[in-house]
Amino acid sequence: MKEKLATRVRQLKPSATLAINAKAKALKAKGIDIINLSAGEPDFDTPEHIKEAGIRAIRKGFTRYTPVAGIPELREAVAAQIKNDYGLTYTPEEVVISCGAKQALFNLAQALFEAGDEVFILAPYWVSYPPMIELTGAKPVIIPSSKENHFEPPLEEVEKALSPRTKGIILNSPSNPTGQIYSRDFLKGLAEICRKKSLFIISDDIYDKLRFDGRGPENILTVAPDLKEQTVMVNGVSKTYAMTGWRIGWAVGPKEIIAAVSRLQGQSTSNANSIAQVAALEALKGPQDCVAEMREVFKRRAELLYEKILKIPGLELPKPQGTFYAFVDFSAYYGKRTPAGNVVENSLGMCDYLLEEARVATVPGIAFGDDNCLRISFANADEEIEKGVLRISEALTKLG
Repeated sequence: MKEKLATRVRQLKPSATLAINAKAKALKAKGIDIINLSAGEPDFDTPEHIKEAGIRAIRKGFTRYTPVAGIPELREAVAAQIKNDYGLTYTPEEVVISCGAKQALFNLAQALFEAGDEVFILAPYWVSYPPMIELTGAKPVIIPSSKENHFEPPLEEVEKALSPRTKGIILNSPSNPTGQIYSRDFLKGLAEICRKKSLFIISDDIYDKLRFDGRGPENILTVAPDLKEQTVMVNGVSKTYAMTGWRIGWAVGPKEIIAAVSRLQGQSTSNANSIAQVAALEALKGPQDCVAEMREVFKRRAELLYEKILKIPGLELPKPQGTFYAFVDFSAYYGKRTPAGNVVENSLGMCDYLLEEARVATVPGIAFGDDNCLRISFANADEEIEKGVLRISEALTKLG
């Protein structure tokens, strides 16, 4: 049966983050004491006023189809938020609401790229970017970086990778998995490259409110607003408002691109969930205290994790600047043997070892394009973070 499946599906790799998370939850369901530091979602509940808006929508019978691109009020609210956060003006017609930011990214890839195109992806990257590009027939071109430069690749390396087939680039800052924020100087240099080559820019801003430097949201349009006609911004309510399961995201950009995305969505999912759209509207227009409160908690946890990790000999990481992730270099322990006699050769082996020996779930860096590192989430209570890092430390001392 497998050989009868379409080639695009046979070649498609499962999400490593979802796989690790599922394995950790399965072990926990068996009664095993697992500390899950792999999760890609806030541990907070959705704020009450947002949940109540969803409940009211159900009671009012707001349970029918909506326009494919989303209810007008939500599209207007998204445009208003962009104006407030970035100082950029968009009309509701330049906004499409999707079933999460993930669908918005997928739809954009389908609308913009095709066989023969090349799309730059800066490593480390979110695990789904390369498969999304590959499913269009285009080729993802990975631009590597290092922790020494806070995971900003040298601009000359970006230029060197350009070819006549280069059509676009995907940016994500603050970054999953690194927790780093691209500097304005780096974005200015990147903007110049995109300007000269007329590259499409997909700016994944899903963590833009979860930054710890006191600044408001920023992306490439902050330093180069003239690139507005070749840039699409993607965002959603999942991370900022702890609404991962509600599945509401959006794309904001040039009207022609957004119209194409809407047509594509009309032939797949149609509209996003009507009740969740109402809840998302309340999230954007209602009290924002909850965002600041959650951000402060994540900031404190980032400090805690950073301090604890740096006390473990051999582990290295840049201090998280946003999100709820740290990208920790474990490569000093590669080549060592476990108590069972197995050699830990790479990030996959290290993740398996930590899950089996320390009962701590992490995510292998190879899934993000950097095999030296593991992604560790601090979307957990302080005591869970402390306990998890202690277990990791103890497990590493057993390698020899």
